[in-house]
Amino acid sequence: MTSSPRRVLLMDNGSLEPASTLQLRAIARALAERLGWPGAVFPVSLAHSEKIPAESLEGRPAELFTAALDRGLREGIGEFVVVPQFVGPSHALTRHVPAALAERKKKFPALRATVTPPLFAPGELRLGEMLAEHVREQLGSGGERPRVAVVDHGSPASAVAEARDRVTAQVRALLGDAVGEVAACSMERQPGAAFAFNEPLIEALLTRPEWRSGPLIVAMLFIAPGRHAGPDGDVARIVRAARGTKGGGGEAEAADMRFTRLLGQNPRIVEILADRVRAAVCPC
Repeated sequence: MTSSPRRVLLMDNGSLEPASTLQLRAIARALAERLGWPGAVFPVSLAHSEKIPAESLEGRPAELFTAALDRGLREGIGEFVVVPQFVGPSHALTRHVPAALAERKKKFPALRATVTPPLFAPGELRLGEMLAEHVREQLGSGGERPRVAVVDHGSPASAVAEARDRVTAQVRALLGDAVGEVAACSMERQPGAAFAFNEPLIEALLTRPEWRSGPLIVAMLFIAPGRHAGPDGDVARIVRAARGTKGGGGEAEAADMRFTRLLGQNPRIVEILADRVRAAVCPC
């Protein structure tokens, strides 16, 4: 394939961190190359990123999903493939995106749009394989087997927590005896019993007696750097506080507590996204 009449909108949640948008753009370029659709993949964010100064983004401001959709419609594009760079089916995908598409279809009845599944899909192992690979990169040689905390942001959608738990089960099976206990947790949650499916929070997990000391690997079920997942982000801050360290990067801390790289830094993410697009345009 050399071109496409469709417009692919590769969408992330959005961040005020320039590195997040720059990473999204790099993945969009790689996705277009893999699909053989030059110029057809547009990186967009659901929110926040439009506030980043353009000078922090190589002179080109970020574009929000709704703005990119409206621009495409003005330019005569009639078919869109929305590709969420999300781990699970958040409310953004099940509510906000469908609502935005339905609103525009009132004015453009011929609009055709497909929203592909997120990165995790039941029956697939790739996300678990990627995270297990990231954990293996942090394994030391010999000594006590580390415990692994698989942490996501936390969501008001139970299906996102279910995706986190399934990926954690895959990681546990793939790593086997190379590690000690593997547990799923979230960074934060909304209050109330209705959102208890996010439990345990990572702060609470690390207060359990068996998790208070010994080698720990924090497996980041996050895609891009930002306020939560950066080197000095919320997850790192919470973990260091729970472990009683100050984040100075000393040898003792590094040996006792390690963080994996993010999912968006693994080239296999492009493989998953490309398969999602192909399945959407050719559901054979």
